[in-house]
Amino acid sequence: MTHAARSIFEQWRTTGIVLLAILVLCLIGTAARGEIPRLDGWVLEQGVDVPSYAVTEPASTNLNIDTIALVCEEAGNGRIAQLQLYLADDAPLSPKGVPPARLKPHPKAEVVIDRRVFSVQLLFADDYVLVADTQRDRYSTLSNDLLSAMATGGTMTLRFDLVAENAGQPAAFDGEALVYLQAGRGGAAVNAIRRCADEPRDRGAEVARARD
Repeated sequence: MTHAARSIFEQWRTTGIVLLAILVLCLIGTAARGEIPRLDGWVLEQGVDVPSYAVTEPASTNLNIDTIALVCEEAGNGRIAQLQLYLADDAPLSPKGVPPARLKPHPKAEVVIDRRVFSVQLLFADDYVLVADTQRDRYSTLSNDLLSAMATGGTMTLRFDLVAENAGQPAAFDGEALVYLQAGRGGAAVNAIRRCADEPRDRGAEVARARD
């Protein structure tokens, strides 16, 4: 197991997130062996009443993105929905074949869903890249507006300006990843993660008390 793989298990303690990490690592291993995948659209966490993640893969991309995860994360006293990008190698997020030395220190990105454009921020964790368009308290997350568009839209294109331009050249997007939003579980998967994020953290305890 690589150092990056070990760090996932060190950071993620909850069962649902550990299962997500295992799934992502298996998919990356499959890609590394040159095998054809993979995920035909959104796949939800299995065997639970309230799924905490859904995963898919880009239908096409010129980037080193392997897997895209929509995750219900613990955040303070509540939960949030995050879009996390897992990479196919140990390099930074980048167009294939571009050396790290050519990457911008402060890249930009946007999400386009059926021609509707959402400005987003990129945040870089040890094991994934986080895409967010708003904050809840101090936590970066996806807005209800963006989640609604993901649930009902047809295509989502993640566009990135990652590579430094030559002197005198204007900034331009140089990387894209296309996702078919209605493939697999489609909008039902997105809405399932929204329900997880909207559900109170102590709901399980409340249900248990009601049964006593």
